[in-house]
Parts: sequence; C-alpha cells; structure tokens
Amino acid sequence: MKKYGLSLVSALALMSAVLAPAAFSQDMAPPAVSVAPPQNIPYPGTLQVTVDATDLDHRIFQVNETVPVVKSGDMVLMLPKWLPGHHSPGTELSRVADIIVTANGQRLNWLRDPLDMNAFHITVPEGARTVEVAFKYLAPVTSAAGRITMTADMVDLQWNFASMYPAGYYAKQIPVQATLKVPAGFGYATGLETDSKTGDTIVFKTTDYDTLIDSPVYAGRYFKTWDLTPKGSDAPVRLNIMADSPDMLNAPDDVIATHRKLIEQAYKLYGAHHYNHYDFLVAASDTIGGIGLEHHRSSENSVSEKYLTDWKTAFVGRDLLAHEYTHSWNGKFRRGADLWTPNFQVPMRDSLLWVYEGGTTYWGELLESRAGLYNFDQRLQMMAVTMASYDLLPAREWRDLQDTTYDPIISNREPKSWPFWQRSEDYYAEGGLIWLDADTLIREKTGGKKSLDDFARAFFNVHNGSYLPAPYTFDDVVATLNSVYAYDWASFLKTRLERTGKGAPLDGLTRGGYKLVYDDTPSDYIKSNESKRGANFGYSLGLTIGKDGSIRDVLWDGLGFKAGLTAGMKVIAVNDRAYYGDRLKDLIIAAHKPGNTDKITLLVQDGEYFKTITFDYHEGLRYPHLERIAGTTDWLKPIYGAEDKPAKKGK
Repeated sequence: MKKYGLSLVSALALMSAVLAPAAFSQDMAPPAVSVAPPQNIPYPGTLQVTVDATDLDHRIFQVNETVPVVKSGDMVLMLPKWLPGHHSPGTELSRVADIIVTANGQRLNWLRDPLDMNAFHITVPEGARTVEVAFKYLAPVTSAAGRITMTADMVDLQWNFASMYPAGYYAKQIPVQATLKVPAGFGYATGLETDSKTGDTIVFKTTDYDTLIDSPVYAGRYFKTWDLTPKGSDAPVRLNIMADSPDMLNAPDDVIATHRKLIEQAYKLYGAHHYNHYDFLVAASDTIGGIGLEHHRSSENSVSEKYLTDWKTAFVGRDLLAHEYTHSWNGKFRRGADLWTPNFQVPMRDSLLWVYEGGTTYWGELLESRAGLYNFDQRLQMMAVTMASYDLLPAREWRDLQDTTYDPIISNREPKSWPFWQRSEDYYAEGGLIWLDADTLIREKTGGKKSLDDFARAFFNVHNGSYLPAPYTFDDVVATLNSVYAYDWASFLKTRLERTGKGAPLDGLTRGGYKLVYDDTPSDYIKSNESKRGANFGYSLGLTIGKDGSIRDVLWDGLGFKAGLTAGMKVIAVNDRAYYGDRLKDLIIAAHKPGNTDKITLLVQDGEYFKTITFDYHEGLRYPHLERIAGTTDWLKPIYGAEDKPAKKGK
C-alpha cells in the first residue's frame, strides 16, 4: 500500500500532525461583533418610510426608505427582531425579499451580517447624503405560511416588518416620518397621529422609531369608529373596528356602552392613564389572522366576525380587549426591568412575565366582569376550566411556573407534541392565580378594607399622562404589596413561582370561598368551546377530539395515553359505528349506569395503520365547576364586581 514512496498510513499521520494545531486550536478567538451597540445619542436626520399596501391580490407590502447618512463607509441597517409583547425574537425575516439599496443613483451591494441575520451591511460612497432602501414584505397568502395580515378587505400593517433602522442608536433617538398608501376607500386607525391625507395616501407626524414600531395601522373596506372617551377626560379613547362585511358593524347601543364602561372601570382601578389617546384596533373577521398584541396607545385585536352582533347569544372571546388595554399600564408603562431594551436587536429577558402577563390576566378579568362583558356566573365557568387545567397538569411535577416565563424564547410558540408534560406559557393563567391568591389574602387579613385594587393604584397611578416606561424589579413588586398590607410577600411569591408538585394552585380559590368540583354536565362555556373545537373528554378519558375525529390533545399518563393514543391520530369509529362526539358521550353515560360493565372501543387511524383501543371506563362524563364552600366568606363577588360587600352563601 505504498504510493510515491510514502505509506498511506504515514502520510495521514503526517497530515494530522501538521494540521491539528491550526484546525483544532483551543486559542481561536470568538467571532468579532460587527454591529455597533446602541447608544443614547440623537440620530442625525429623519428617516422617511413609505409603505404601499394596495396590492391586495398578491398580498405584498412595498417599502421604500430614505435614510440620512453623515459619513461614508460601513453602515448597518436592521430589521427589528426582539419586539415588546412578543417576548421572543420575531420570525418575519424570511418574508422580506427584493432588497435594493442605492445612493447617488448607484446601486450598492449589501451583505447580511453573519451573526445577526436581521442586520445588513452596506458601504456608503463618498459624498452621499442619503441611502435609498427598497424591499417587499411578502405577507402570508395561506395560514399555513403564517398569520394572514392582508385580505381583500383589510390590512394589518406592523412597521416592524415594513421598515429598517440604523444600528448604533437607541430606537427612541431616531426620528422617523411614515407615509402609508391604503387601498381606495379604506378607513384606517392607528396610534400614530396623522399629519395630512391626500386621496388614499396618509402622512403621519414625525415621531421616534420606538413609537413607530409600537403603532401598527388597521385599514379596512368596512370600517367604523366609536368614541369611548370617559366624561371629563382629555385623552380620547376610540373603538375602531374593521369587518369582513358591513352588517358586522351594526353594533347595538348597549354593546358600545359596555365597552365605554370598560374604560371607566380601568380609570377607577388604575387611577392614572399613560397615553394622550388610545385606539382599540379590532378586526371582526374570520379571514384575517388571529392576534392579541399590546401597544402603549393602541392594541391589535382579532375577534370573531360576529363579535358585535351576537352579543346576547355568545360570550366566549370577549376577554381580549380588556387584557390588551390593561397592558397600556402593565407591560408598556410599568415594564419588567429585564424586559426593557434600548432597541429591537438587544435580547429581552422574560423573568417577570408572571407580573407582565399574569397580572394583566388577573386585572383584565376584573375589568371584564366589572364592566359587564361577562356576568359573575360566566366568570366562574371560565375560572373552573382554568383551574381544572392545572389540577390535571402533570408537568407541574417537574417544571415550575418561573421556568415557563422563558417559553417564548425556548419554543417561540411552536406547537408541542405533549403540552401537558412540557408546559407552555403558564405565566398567563397560573400567574393570574398568584394574584388571586394575593388579593384574597389581603382581603381576608384586612376584613375587606384593603385589596389588590390598592396595589394596582399604588403601582400604576404615577406620572399621570406620561408614557415613558417605568421599569420595575421583583423587589419593587414586593415593596408595593407591603405598602398595602405588611406580609412576607417575597417568600409568598417565590414559593408559588418555584414550587412543583401535583394539583392546581388553588389557595386563592379556597380562601375566596369556593372549591373545584366535577359533575357530568358541561357548562355553557365548555359547550361553546366544544361547538367550535370538538368534544372535550379531557376530564374523563384524557383526550380532546376535533369535530372530524382528529385527536387534538392527549393528557400525559391519562387513560388515552396509557391506551397508546397520541395527538394527530384520528378516531374513525366508536363501538363499530362512525365516530361522532355525542355518540361517544352517550356510551360513556351508559357505561356509568349501575351494573353496566360494557367496554368502549375506538377504531383509530394512525397514518396508514389502524388499531382498536378499548376503555374499561365507568366513571361517567366529568366537567369542572366552582362550588361555594358553606360557611365561608365569598370574596369572589366583590373582586369581580358582583356586589359591593362580601356575601355569605345564600345571600
């Protein structure tokens, strides 16, 4: 095995000896950071951003920018990445295409940064005063490609996918003037202030880049605005709704009055407000993509097409507006110190999301109930489902609530195969239970003289009218709680954030005078969800099944799990007859009757394979409800505005 007088083995050994030090050196330097960090200095000039949103056929946003420059050489333009409210890096980059950069009439090459894919390097030529940037945002044309932001009748423009900004500056230090062309005849609303409107082209007043990104635009063919401003307020509040059809804008007067009461209740709860105007941007649509996203002076909300018109017959889905509105106080004005960033490329840290989202969940629910979006019985129905979900959640045995605050970064809201064992963003709902626990404790200890309402006023009722962020820390939260009622709040919070184990965290419910029970009758809330999503056997067989028989979820270590079922399989038949949700329910009911020993069999399809699953189950249908604990004080009624004073059972 020799060649050219040197054995192959010897040659390889020699090559290894020569190459190893260079190829596998332990002293190689890490890659250099090639994007300038943000500085708190004024940007010399005003960005001009123009967006044409009229290509409804192809769902394409055309973006053109003029970027002032002060020197030649390397310049970095960035597409925003880390966005407030997302709690994670964005995913819009792959939809940006056809990037063209010019200066002095000449086309410039651009080079994507190898470390930050959202950053683009260009070389500014001598003598150039501006750089022109053009690109297209290719909005998803199917829901499989992403959230629908443009349809034949409406547009949801988010400036984070329709603009780039220069590196090296705080976002608040970059002036920008935006121009938008909307389709002919479209109405629009935004947190931005309009400077002028000519035909279908809107020029907005100059603002800073931080505010621009925080101020999306809703535009629609069928569009209507209602004034919700409370009496005596100098800060207008508007409900702006675009719909799939004009008849979906026929809101009864009492529905608008309920939304107006929402604003009044917010002012009563929080005291100060932190905006000079606020615009609810609402899509009453079954075609545009679902969203609930907070902004300081507006919010993006997607509700059902019949949100305004089916008010008396449907109540599920009314919780979005109050939640996002509360974020103007909690999340935008008061913001976790580790969530604040100077621009949109600096990573956020999510450790305080149990305050940002958990507190907002709790206070949003208070506002919904006190304003009349939900009555007390409906509130109890929804609470029962939330609490039962944690009562069943096996993942609480290994993963604590605090760790779920990092879930947006870990999984970026990707679907999970086993959500009951992996956990998800439980800092929302379980975080809300922490605040219920605190509220009932304060009320109990003070005989109802103090409550979490006092915390809300102390925490948010500062700097009235200001919308500059006021960051907080864990210690700030503890200190404010202690100002309301002296207690070991640090241990109280840490225990609930860090504990693991079976069973729902229901201390606040029990102290509030209620307990979680199960019976065979679904609540109206569960019935409504089942009418949209399919049958819920989660509390019995440990699975939920869509209308078409597809298994949506399987409870980890539940009966379905032990039988070998997995989400994605499809139930074809039950006891040798075609599957229907009600048919399976009838069999479960029959199997629960005394003396009935019949088993239930499912024919299940798993891709090309079929298998028969047998359940020897006789415990009947189970659905969660909340029930009063006899002889205790009912604190939930005053919390949710059902009555002014605590009530004993039967009163």
